[in-house]
Amino acid sequence: MTQTQIDAIADWVFGYTSECQRIGNSLILYADCFEWLAQVPENSIHAFVTDPPYGVKEYESGQIAKRVNGDGGVWRLPPSFDGHTRAPIPRFTALTGNERQALKRFFTAWANLAVRALLPGGHVIIASNAFLSQPVFSALVDGGLEFRGELIRSVRTLRGGDRPKNAEQEFPDVVSLPRGCYEPWGIFRKPLLGDMTLRDCLRKFQTGGLRRLPNGKPFGDLILSERTPKRERDISQHPSCKPQSFMRQVVYAVLPLGTGIICDPFMGSGSTVAAAEAVGIRCIGVEAHWEYYELSSVAIPELAALDRQLENRSEKTAPLL
Repeated sequence: MTQTQIDAIADWVFGYTSECQRIGNSLILYADCFEWLAQVPENSIHAFVTDPPYGVKEYESGQIAKRVNGDGGVWRLPPSFDGHTRAPIPRFTALTGNERQALKRFFTAWANLAVRALLPGGHVIIASNAFLSQPVFSALVDGGLEFRGELIRSVRTLRGGDRPKNAEQEFPDVVSLPRGCYEPWGIFRKPLLGDMTLRDCLRKFQTGGLRRLPNGKPFGDLILSERTPKRERDISQHPSCKPQSFMRQVVYAVLPLGTGIICDPFMGSGSTVAAAEAVGIRCIGVEAHWEYYELSSVAIPELAALDRQLENRSEKTAPLL
């Protein structure tokens, strides 16, 4: 993509809404991503990297109020232990059958829009969890994306491992779901054109594959990760902020030639945009919740400025960027 094309997209973003700003080489805007993607120029985005809210309940105003007030709702409020207060996480087992159908409709519709915006061969790398990955990934395929595998973030979290709700004493030796030890991120791709080969796609669109590691080794589908460090959570103030040590590897890999524009349509407080800024990649972040959009303008520069050689505190990982 030429600088002229990049500038044209930037002009279009700024013309779409008055609530947008430039941070380094990236752009962030306050908008509903469904409305925005329906109007973005076709074949203009090289890749999507995102951790979506799953479009069902957890970020509705009523559920956010319950989380803030400590009432729970769909949010599981882990107890304090080891001297630490754990962050709340969505309790997806609370979803009804109708809500699961709504989730599938949400992701099928979103995939339709993503396919429209992506260049041929452009990748989507999207966060999920072991409990919901099957219906979510199926919906993305129904929406027109090719399933290309999973990226496994190996990390032990507090998801799962709970005793039955309101029956903890009655069934003390039972867990409702296994304790989560990994996080599946779906890897998808917009189909190539006709008989186009990967070589042709790389030459024409700079898309189609994934980027090798800086040491020349292939990008692998297993990344030993860490829980998001406290200093990053303090900056982000978002309940599902992913660590920069992980996100920087993902955004680096998603552009095979290191050029182009990635997009996070569910930006939150900006961890994807910050990772892109840290490794020198252009990103567009879209956020529909005003409080997170406002926070992102402060959080992104601070997260991007963290040490580029982020060190995993719990497990040895490959050298980062």
